[in-house]
Amino acid sequence: MNLRARVYVEKQKKDVEDELAARLAMLKGKGGIPGKIQKDATVRRLKAELRKANTRLASITAQEKLNQERAQATAQKIAAKKAEREAALKGTPAEPAEKKEKKGKKEKPEKAAKPEKKKEKKEKKSEPAPEAK
Repeated sequence: MNLRARVYVEKQKKDVEDELAARLAMLKGKGGIPGKIQKDATVRRLKAELRKANTRLASITAQEKLNQERAQATAQKIAAKKAEREAALKGTPAEPAEKKEKKGKKEKPEKAAKPEKKKEKKEKKSEPAPEAK
């Protein structure tokens, strides 16, 4: 959801709330039964629009929170790198921020020489077949 849409969604929600309140007041003024008021099509539509607006606002809020956490994590990484650089320039070793050590390449065992059976098979194939008399 577009984060800049918050203002518009809040305005739509306020308008729907006002319209719903007016509709409920009008139906109560006519002497409607509470069960019939809840079944009114316009009231149900307005409540649905209100739920949609609340869902959209919750989505926007969650996205804003996620963006804020990302920005904070980035700022911490930058500050840690800056502190390491400053410590390196001063000549005092600073504790690095828990870097993962690279694993060295695993030494592969040397393969044994391939058996020469395959070569023999190739030689057999290349020999001409004996002619039958």
